[in-house]
Amino acid sequence: MRRCTMGRVVAALALGLSAVIASTAAQTLPMPQPGPKKDASSTWAPGLRPTLIAAGAQDGATVGDESKQRALVDRVNTYLSNISTLVGDFVQVGPDGARTEGQFYIQKPGKVRFEYKPPSRIDVIADGQSVVVRDRKLATQDLYPLSQTPLRFLLSDHIDLQRDTNLVSVAADDVFVTLVVEDKQQFVGNNRLMLMFGAKDFQLRQWTVTDPQGYDTTVAVYNLDTKTKPDPDLFKINYDNPDLQNTR
Repeated sequence: MRRCTMGRVVAALALGLSAVIASTAAQTLPMPQPGPKKDASSTWAPGLRPTLIAAGAQDGATVGDESKQRALVDRVNTYLSNISTLVGDFVQVGPDGARTEGQFYIQKPGKVRFEYKPPSRIDVIADGQSVVVRDRKLATQDLYPLSQTPLRFLLSDHIDLQRDTNLVSVAADDVFVTLVVEDKQQFVGNNRLMLMFGAKDFQLRQWTVTDPQGYDTTVAVYNLDTKTKPDPDLFKINYDNPDLQNTR
């Protein structure tokens, strides 16, 4: 698999992870929804809003209230920090519209596993130090330092998105609350991560990553379980595998 594809997979799952942890209740499978509309007067990148849109307000109404923005971010931080384990299912829609599904397992701090169902043959595993993208058919692994991927701050015990990331915007309307962060790292480049939550119940709906090439990948989660403790063996990386490709 090419390096750019590997980076896209890791970046997409990093975004997925942030949104996955933020939800604590099982949901029916959500359908991807459009992101916040672009403010015609904004000079920001497409899909970003420079100010908060008040929940329940009419389309286009904005409130430039930093305290309200901070309150929304604090609520997300609380969800992220309070979750120690999480198991569930995910659906991913790629830039070409292709849909893939699978299961994920999270054990904080530092450990996560995403298993894609066939015909995909990919697993993504973090053991607290490194992340590997494993091709089950070819029996190969590509290795990334956890500290140099977007996964690093999402798997920590205490999370503060405003402190640990470049928080680009906070937006809200009568349907969604949306947070956008940007992360620039050596191996995955500059990625834009958009997290979308229900405006009324604040439950996770979906998240989208825009990779350095401008491709969007959208992920949704469901059947979430915060009580089951994953098997520790799920997070083991075989560093003795002769086909392990170190991308440090």
